[in-house]
Amino acid sequence: MIPSAAVPPPGDLLLQAVEGMDRPLFVLDEDWRFAYINPAGARVLDRTVHGLLGRHVWDEFPEALGSPFEQLYREVRDTGTTAGTEAWFGPLGKWFRADAFLTDAGLVVTYDDVTERRRIEEERAAAVRSRELAANEAARAAADAERAGRHLMLLGDINLAMTSTLDVDEAVDRVAHLVVPLLADWCLVSVVDPDGTRRDVGRAHGDPAQAEAMHRYADARVATNLAGAPVPTALRSSRPVIIPQLTDAHIEAMVAVPAAREALRPLRPAAVATFPLVARGETFGAITLVNGPGRGAHTADELRTAEIASRRAALALDNARLALANQQVAERLQLSLLSPPVQPDTLELAVRYRPATRGVSIGGDWYDAFLQPDGDTVLVIGDVMGHDIEAAAAMGQVKTLVRGIAFDRLEDPAGVLRRVDHALVGLAVPAMATALVCRIEQGEQERSAGLRRLRWSTAGHPEPMLLLADGTVRDLAAVVGPPLGIGWLGPRSDGVAELPEGSTLLLFTDGLFERRGVLLDEGRDRLRAAVGDAAGLPLDRLCDRVLGEMLGDGVEDDVAVLAVRAHPVHADRPAEAGPEILPPVVPHPA
Repeated sequence: MIPSAAVPPPGDLLLQAVEGMDRPLFVLDEDWRFAYINPAGARVLDRTVHGLLGRHVWDEFPEALGSPFEQLYREVRDTGTTAGTEAWFGPLGKWFRADAFLTDAGLVVTYDDVTERRRIEEERAAAVRSRELAANEAARAAADAERAGRHLMLLGDINLAMTSTLDVDEAVDRVAHLVVPLLADWCLVSVVDPDGTRRDVGRAHGDPAQAEAMHRYADARVATNLAGAPVPTALRSSRPVIIPQLTDAHIEAMVAVPAAREALRPLRPAAVATFPLVARGETFGAITLVNGPGRGAHTADELRTAEIASRRAALALDNARLALANQQVAERLQLSLLSPPVQPDTLELAVRYRPATRGVSIGGDWYDAFLQPDGDTVLVIGDVMGHDIEAAAAMGQVKTLVRGIAFDRLEDPAGVLRRVDHALVGLAVPAMATALVCRIEQGEQERSAGLRRLRWSTAGHPEPMLLLADGTVRDLAAVVGPPLGIGWLGPRSDGVAELPEGSTLLLFTDGLFERRGVLLDEGRDRLRAAVGDAAGLPLDRLCDRVLGEMLGDGVEDDVAVLAVRAHPVHADRPAEAGPEILPPVVPHPA
């Protein structure tokens, strides 16, 4: 009996009852009425929950009077012990196994329909031989089911292993280690590179002591395989090659060089099954399964599973190859959109772009730096909403508009942003972006005095930071206008600040400091501290240091950074700044 202190009040017990529990259950109160029954219990009794609640058990099931069930219930209620019984209940035509125990909530009865089990037991009891045959059949069925289950799990594991990496060689090696020892004693997986070179990339042996011998043979196999060997044959025909009993004649027809045959001998191959890797009509590899004499020929189930596995692995590998090709295209596109900055006189510029860790390595963040015809340096950083090829394409349009308008109009940054905003709407460019445009101005008098002036305007973009030579970090605040692409008709404002010699201007997109669950001010504080800690470093090292501190190994969003170091005006360009790089001089129309 369960101690009464451990049993909650009846109301709590009912509230805690799991309506969806598999095992039938009911509770009888002191008057032998149904205080509770779960849906599973009602179904087994061929009734409904509402049809039994509150009803007298002996009225609803009078045939139970005098049965082992009544005896069980009364015994448990009288003695408080826990007991059970198993008996036939004629009205329902079922055998029931009932267990009862007493609680403060009433008499709790759990029960199961064991009709099928009793039938099987009675049949087995009728004849020992029949029972033994049934048991043996069940054992065989269980073994088959277990084997089928393991084969099915293998196919799922291959899908998971192949789709969790874009590294083709790593994916192939995973396949080899997954199929051994379930489908073979050892396995080699070959891939054919785009230039036609065949490589045995995946290698796995079930016996670690034989791994070295397997590698020696695999290293020699590609160069010594004859045209009639299983892998070349499977690659040509795109059909499996099965050799249930491998003989010396087979080996001589497979391997041309005696040294390679000697390398194969310690492995004692007795059966070979090679399946081509075919996807989208292209054959680009093969899986070779090898058994030793102890295991013998591959079974039909193993061959069937291996064929399915080869098809799935081929499709996953082809997807990985396509994804890699798309990534390379994206990276080339990114490089074409993010051109190297100019390096005017004693200004040193450095740029960085870090794509998000997940997805296509391209997005809507960009930077730009160029000279206007009057000699001023224009800096641009922006972020088109989105993170995909479409965002990158839109970014290219926005970047081109900013560059063209800024070069042609010679306006202040606020005027450039105003014109770009109207152009985006007027040309129906499907993009919305934040942007920050800066102009480093220096007239003849300012140059003589060794001064530079920074003028900037922001369209919804994070404010820049200025690192002074003494390590002080300042936020350059100005009125923030709306993002580009909405056709804003209101005013846009410029901010103006001095750019002292030895200072570093840092422009960046929000991915550098914004993090999920972190307040924006906390992110900027952390960035400000990282910039201050990097004071005194060369510009390239400063950029790398800040990115390392802020991003680590993972990047949640695209990040673009544009840094400018203001070296002394009346001094030679320092060696660490690299050579001066200026665009061709283009006359500006009057």
